[in-house]
Amino acid sequence: MNFIKLLSISTVFFLSSLGFSQTAPFQISIEPITIPGLGGIQSFAYGQHNGKWLIVGGRLDGLHQRQPFAAFDIAGHNNQIIIVDPVNQQKWSAPLTSLPVAIQEQLSSTNMQFYQEGDYLYCIGGYGYSSTAGDHTTYSNLTAIKVSDVINAVINNTSFTNFFRQITDAQFQVTGGSLKKIDSTYYLLGGQKFIGRYNPMGPSHGPGFIQEYTNSIRKFNISDNGTTITISHLSPFVDAANLHRRDYNAKAQILPNRAEGITLFSGVFQQSANLPFLSSVTVDANSYAVDSAFQQYYNHYHCPTLPFYSELENEMHTVFFGGIAQFYDSLGVLVQDNNVPFVNTIARVTRDSAGNMAEYKLPIVMPALLGSGAEFIPNTTFPKYNNGVLKLDSLTTDSVLIGYIFGGISSTQPNIFFINNGTKSSASNQLFKVYVKKPSPLSVDDLNLSSVSLLNLTIYPNPNDGELNIQFNLLRKEDVSISILDAKGSLIDKIALPNSNSGENEFKKNITDLTRGSIYFITVETSTEKITHKLIVKNKRH
Repeated sequence: MNFIKLLSISTVFFLSSLGFSQTAPFQISIEPITIPGLGGIQSFAYGQHNGKWLIVGGRLDGLHQRQPFAAFDIAGHNNQIIIVDPVNQQKWSAPLTSLPVAIQEQLSSTNMQFYQEGDYLYCIGGYGYSSTAGDHTTYSNLTAIKVSDVINAVINNTSFTNFFRQITDAQFQVTGGSLKKIDSTYYLLGGQKFIGRYNPMGPSHGPGFIQEYTNSIRKFNISDNGTTITISHLSPFVDAANLHRRDYNAKAQILPNRAEGITLFSGVFQQSANLPFLSSVTVDANSYAVDSAFQQYYNHYHCPTLPFYSELENEMHTVFFGGIAQFYDSLGVLVQDNNVPFVNTIARVTRDSAGNMAEYKLPIVMPALLGSGAEFIPNTTFPKYNNGVLKLDSLTTDSVLIGYIFGGISSTQPNIFFINNGTKSSASNQLFKVYVKKPSPLSVDDLNLSSVSLLNLTIYPNPNDGELNIQFNLLRKEDVSISILDAKGSLIDKIALPNSNSGENEFKKNITDLTRGSIYFITVETSTEKITHKLIVKNKRH
């Protein structure tokens, strides 16, 4: 019979042409380049020296398949050291086989956490197949690589075995997190321990696995004299509700008090749903805090990111390039897709001098569904702060090469997870030069109004049940009204919810009387805010 299917795709409607745009703080452009013989790679670690890159780990294929026997297979491991000269467009490589097996295995893994301190690239954890363990595992190692010497050795085809050192520490058995630094302290943020083969049906079906999120920010100091590495662990931050995150973007920041910090943007998965976090978490040298007044709708999974700080304006800008997200823009409409597709969105999150954050969509996009598992590799000659944040006030009106985007997953269509047979995506070998300059008077970025709305409105009609579910948040007890309008703006229904409680509220309504194949706008309004989502009602035969 016929019945109404309420799409799990809802949309947030906003009109950027009606004053919801902001003069851009800078202009970005990207230019593709190709290096002959350079293969594709995603989810890798990198260091750089004298304009050349050292790349280790990562995978040579696209999005992992769902079937346990095919997911993260050995053939996709990167078991080479890759050296890239982006200026002269050259590449070199050498196998890892001359290194001890334990180092080979870790440096063939995916999603290691890494940080370059001076000439040493520290790689922690990572997930992959271990012949020693006879299974897929998350490695409990820290490997230190002397970047300059390894680059020179690979280029000159000489031995590099003396330039790698490795230690083992159970606290480093993490993949999909991030390794950053504030002052002299290292922060291992989020991530998980995963042992066994990936299986979307869960650990109790087929080949079993162990999956343990760290739910924490682990802090430690490294003492390294070039021979011996000593780790001093500090008290971690532990928060199962807010730090249950992996595969996200963590970026160094300059905070409103002008101190160094780190922000964890989005990540997966929420404890209550297989969906990304929309909130972010900001860390300073003493504590961390959830940015509860801000919601990030674009760029949820790891993608290239570019951090800029203006000392004159005391504003921190973080730019995100493509990747995977629960939301994307379609002709001025923010579309929610709970399948969490690949996207081409380029957006920025700006924190002002008062600590308020907002999200803006840039007027340019990635040229394809690119960015997931890719890296932004900065131009080291551009002025920056001690933590690597770039100095925005150093920009001129002429375009400057700020860095490069390299690698990642290239997808043939937005949603491929359930149809992925290994041919729907690939590891990208594309490089992009990233140029930035001061904006022209006509340069504008579109504010995503929902990112700054305290209502945190969500509309989620589940398929086939004919019931509209609305969730919203209130800071205090107050009256709320919900309006349903048709595509012409005519009022279909208006519901009053007097004295709604503070905190999270939920409203349900049977909407089977709405016309099949039509579009409706659902507006939630309080005394201070008004947000509208678009609902699509479709026909389906059952």
